[in-house]
Amino acid sequence: MLKTIEAIVDERGNVRLLEPLRLDHASRALVTILEASEMSADDEFADTAVLSEAALAADWDRPEEDAAWAHLQQDL
Repeated sequence: MLKTIEAIVDERGNVRLLEPLRLDHASRALVTILEASEMSADDEFADTAVLSEAALAADWDRPEEDAAWAHLQQDL
């Protein structure tokens, strides 16, 4: 299961989740430190796009997707 949870990490490295989380067993986790909270909405969108790229590529980079959109590339 992959799940993304927003959290705050303080100066001492303490992590506080911003929403409740229940798990059936102990799990490994990755913590990504984002820029300071002064980010603009555009910066947040860019970060989300970069973080989503690998997951989206797995779906987009398939022969079925290429075939579905081939009609748009006929004049290139």
